[in-house]
Amino acid sequence: MANPQLFQSSRGPAVAPTTTVNRAGGKAYELGPKAALAQYACTGCFGAVYYASAEEQFDEVLKLAAQCEPAFIGQCAVYARKRGLMKDMPAFLLAHLASRKDAESMTALRGAWPQVIDNGKMLRNFVQIVRSGVTGRKSFGSAVKRLIRGWLEQRYADGLFRDNVGEKPSIADVIKMVHPKPADDARRALYGYLLGKEHKAEHLSETVQAYERYKADKTGEVPDVPFQMLDSLGLGKAEWTAIARRAQWQMTRMNLNTFKRHGVLDDPKMVKLLAARLRDPEQVTKARAFPYQLMMAYTAATDIPHELTEALQDAMDHAVANVPDFGVSVVVCPDVSGSMSSTHVTGARKGSTTKVRCIDVAALISAAVLRKNKRARVLPFEAEVVPMRINPRDSVMTISAQIAAIGGGGTNCSAPLALLNKEAAHADLVIYVSDNESWVDSGSAYYNRGTGLAHEWSAFKARNPRAKLVCVDLSPNATAQATNSVDRLNVGGFSDAVFDVIASFVAGGSADHWVDVIEKAVQ
Repeated sequence: MANPQLFQSSRGPAVAPTTTVNRAGGKAYELGPKAALAQYACTGCFGAVYYASAEEQFDEVLKLAAQCEPAFIGQCAVYARKRGLMKDMPAFLLAHLASRKDAESMTALRGAWPQVIDNGKMLRNFVQIVRSGVTGRKSFGSAVKRLIRGWLEQRYADGLFRDNVGEKPSIADVIKMVHPKPADDARRALYGYLLGKEHKAEHLSETVQAYERYKADKTGEVPDVPFQMLDSLGLGKAEWTAIARRAQWQMTRMNLNTFKRHGVLDDPKMVKLLAARLRDPEQVTKARAFPYQLMMAYTAATDIPHELTEALQDAMDHAVANVPDFGVSVVVCPDVSGSMSSTHVTGARKGSTTKVRCIDVAALISAAVLRKNKRARVLPFEAEVVPMRINPRDSVMTISAQIAAIGGGGTNCSAPLALLNKEAAHADLVIYVSDNESWVDSGSAYYNRGTGLAHEWSAFKARNPRAKLVCVDLSPNATAQATNSVDRLNVGGFSDAVFDVIASFVAGGSADHWVDVIEKAVQ
């Protein structure tokens, strides 16, 4: 008789043998270069995560970029910036293109440049990466210098002035490096001012002049400049209250602790004003606020008035309106294992580590899907599925906190599907939100050569032939627990773009759906 372990009967479509192991030592499938680069571009922040250091991420991205054509690298950078809301990785990809000397790379760089380098911070990131020499060259070259000079020349004067926050490099440092030629007296005066050189103050814009007057005597109206420019001036409660009163929605969201520190929130009227601003549906929509941003604000806010935390919860419920109703029965499976609890979603970096963990984002995505999809079911898992009762009428913040409070245990991505198969359950869409570092089920002889998830999905498909599987990966890596196909999608990231990709995949996807989305979105 043939060996039953090798030749056991399959309950569904054939399962492909695995091609690699993941960082946890479990069986996995290796993503192709394009899919893997997209994964890193939308999740990599060059911060240490549970299974990979910043240096390992850097090496992997360079290796993957070398395997991709320049056009796709540029498209990936644009998508990561515009849709993935990333900062360092898009700048790094452009720096990589700048280090390649061929015409195709420079064409891709020029095409991506205006969409990626969309503010002073992104320009400074790019310059810092190039000057570090990590991509192979430290000099800009004439073509890159022209791009930088063009950006400086096209930036309106007050915008360039407001961009001059931060160091290493500052905007003034960039000006010194590329020597842009001023087009008129106003720009000549601004460059001189930023460089600390002689200039004619009367040619500076009214914003710059107002800032200088305020610096001199700290009287009159607080100038409309970034608060970082004011932070070192020793402003008092009245001045910070004025800043908070006119702040835009996004600035308010990001600076609640700053306002608390400077006494602004001691005034009940200001608390009421800021709370009304945060929960205003129109302002939430106008600011394009998505759940992840509000989760950051809610998690980062410490010891602020309860009225403001409630306003953030209300804003979260408004923001969920941007999450699609997939129109099918959904099972969402958030990974609540130890690695998800221990890893900050943007990685660990000295002085800039977010408080938001991977498990928080997985819980948030699950809560958002549950609130917008009435037929959704949530199955949190670690080594096994963790039973829990969730009230879909609770707020997104409440549901998220309930899921994220589990935490711990090994990672077994096959567990939710195994439970669904045991129940003979039916569903049209199964969504995993994980770091995909499954290892608990890798030693099972029952799963033979493929991953446990792949085997359980095969069995699930035999019963649900129209079903689709989406694996959302929150960590930068180049492996997956399921191969890409017309019914299986691997997508990375923690911005709202993930929801749009899932919705388009449900409507009709290809075998390389995410790569296709990136290539079609960025022509």
